[in-house]
Amino acid sequence: MSSAKITPTASVFSSTIKNLGFGLRLPSYTVLPSNFKQRYGCSQRRLCIMAKSLASNPLEVCAKASVTIPNKLGDCPFCQRVLLTMEEKQLPYDLKLVDLGNKPEWFLKINSEGKVPVVKLDENWVADSDVITQSLEEKYPDPPLKTPAEKASIGSKIFSTFIGFLKSKDSSDGTEQALLNELSSFNDHIKENGPFINGKEISAADLSLGPKLHHMEIALGHYKNWSVPDTLPFVKSYMQSVFSRDSFVKTRALKEDVIAGWRPKVMG
Repeated sequence: MSSAKITPTASVFSSTIKNLGFGLRLPSYTVLPSNFKQRYGCSQRRLCIMAKSLASNPLEVCAKASVTIPNKLGDCPFCQRVLLTMEEKQLPYDLKLVDLGNKPEWFLKINSEGKVPVVKLDENWVADSDVITQSLEEKYPDPPLKTPAEKASIGSKIFSTFIGFLKSKDSSDGTEQALLNELSSFNDHIKENGPFINGKEISAADLSLGPKLHHMEIALGHYKNWSVPDTLPFVKSYMQSVFSRDSFVKTRALKEDVIAGWRPKVMG
């Protein structure tokens, strides 16, 4: 097991307290949202007390480790979905990176299926990104991220059609067109309802779809020299809006890991 040191848009507690002139030392892997001071007030005393309190109980998260660079987050879009949810809700967490090619015994004890992501909530280890994100929404409702039921499935078929096209070895089998059809439908929705699936504010559906579109962009670009066509400008602007968020930049997979992760499906 290793602990990731994530710094692009957040500061670890120890760094935050040090910068305020306190001598408190806390674990470097406990991640603190970058707007912590603004959210909880700028008082040094209050920030110190709050940091101590949250540092003692950060959420424990197990996610896939990178296969290309040690101590980096891996390429699992479902892990990123969970981390995005925590980032958007500004929840401190302790990230434990798991080598899925050599799963440690401690990990198999808490999750016999050996799958990620896994999060510890109320002393219980919870698996499955659907269950985890729903539980986080119920336990930490502010800010609300729930997508209305009538919009929750928008864009949900893009990932499966992307995989079909990626694996295809026949350019005339219709898999590319199937993907384009789903992207076109999504383009129309964002044009009328954007910039996000539920309108002006990002929601759970975006946090689920965003990582999958990131994989689509990298994998299809690498293996098929393909990109979203200019005829779908709202898909492209949507991807830019999601990919440029601080929470996404911080939790996204490395390009090398995405390429390596999809290689068996392409070559198989």
